[in-house]
Formats: sequence, structure tokens, C-alpha cells
Amino acid sequence: MRLSSILFAVLCAVPAFSQSVSQAEMARWQQQANQITIIRDSYGVPHIYGKTDADVVFGLLYTQCEDDFDRVETNYLDAIGRLAEVDGEAALYHDLRARLFMDSTQAIAVYKKSPAWMKKLLDAFADGTNYYLATHPGVKPKLLKRFQPWMPLMFSEGSIGGNISVVSTERLKAFYTNNKSTSWINDFEKYEREPVGSNGFAIAPAKSATKNALLLINPHTSFYFRSEVQMVSDAGLNAYGAVTWGQFFIYQGFNQHCGWMHTSSSA
Repeated sequence: MRLSSILFAVLCAVPAFSQSVSQAEMARWQQQANQITIIRDSYGVPHIYGKTDADVVFGLLYTQCEDDFDRVETNYLDAIGRLAEVDGEAALYHDLRARLFMDSTQAIAVYKKSPAWMKKLLDAFADGTNYYLATHPGVKPKLLKRFQPWMPLMFSEGSIGGNISVVSTERLKAFYTNNKSTSWINDFEKYEREPVGSNGFAIAPAKSATKNALLLINPHTSFYFRSEVQMVSDAGLNAYGAVTWGQFFIYQGFNQHCGWMHTSSSA
């Protein structure tokens, strides 16, 4: 219990973000916002138009926060290993698992080494989210009052990066507490069961009633598991599809040339 309390204190020892916004910063955000047009169709789907790819990323995060800021924040509390600061010690080893995979020091270093085009997108992610918070003072974050551009680099999703969900938090706890009674955790069935995962299907034009190619992407997910959006920039970006809450790109969808999907079943 003592080690658990120490770990909890260490994991929570992260500098708090300031809620204050300078006039210069607000003016910069407003200037970028003025370059973006967001049109919601009759279904509420946002169609985001901007001069640059960074502009539409800014608009994307703003619309995601409009639709469900809680989901955006919760996904980042999960990704950067700070759930325990909201949910208590029950999430301690969940956070430890996330930080063993990548911590903020590593993410910041990767951000600093990123090419200029990537930095612009990461900056737009943070700016769009922070602009939403600055213009919606009634929204009260559970913890993250300021988003940083390195945060998306810690976003782990099994089908496009490391899948840390298969790492047992119970085994982590046994290792760090050196508890002999739990040093052997019989949870293999949980992680070595019959193979499961997401799925997708490609339908050739000859097989469809409209004679158009079709992609059935992850039909097993719930209706609001991801948001639906179109992103269009004068730089050439024109994509439509689904975005995991908090990510700054279309995770699965299509453009005028092709469609794409990600599955975690290795199919």
C-alpha cells in the first residue's frame, strides 16, 4: 500500500497547466479561426474548410470539443497516463502502463525533432482545443485545462500503433509490489483467448448495386464511438470519414482517390 501511495504521488507530480490566455495568444487563435469555415449538414456532421491543413486540424479539434469535450479529455487522460488524478488509485497501474510505453519527456523530444509540417499540425491540434476552452468558459475540464502539442504523440491505438491494452495491469501491480501471493497472475485466458478484433470489408464495383466500390469499416463499433467529419484545405486535402475523439486526422474514410481502414485482427 505504501508503494502504491508513492507511485500515485509520483505519477500525479505533473506541472499544472495555466488557464490564463494572453491577449497575443487569443489574437493569434482568432486570426486562424477567421480563416476556417465550418458547415454542419442536416445530420450535424461538420464539413471543415481552410487554407492550410493546419487550419482544418484547428477546426477539427474545435468541432470535436463542441460535440463531446468530455470524450476528448478522457481519451487524453488515458493516453498520457493521468487518469488516477481523476479516478483515484484504482487507475494507478493503468497510468503506469501508459507511461512505461511513452512518457511526456519522450513525447516532447519527438515533437521537438518533428519536421516543420508535422509541428504545424500538432500546434493546430493544441490551438484548436485551447481556443475552444478559452471561448467556452462554462466548460469545466476534469483536469486538462490546457492542451499541449506533444500530447497526440502519446495517443496509443492498437490498430495504428502500440496496443498497450494487452499488457496486464495486474501483472504490473504484482511486479512493483513484489507481492509473492500475486507474483503469478493467472490471467492468460484474458489475453490469449480465441483471436478477436475489428474487421472491415471491401466491395468491388461489380458486386454493388450502385456499381461503386464500397468499404464497410468496423461495422461492429457503436454509433458514436467515433465522430464523422469532412476536412478540406486549399493545399489539396479533401477527406471524409471517422475520427477517434481527440485525434487530429481522419482515422478511416476516403478521398477522391481511395479509401482506407484499420483493423486490429491482422486481417
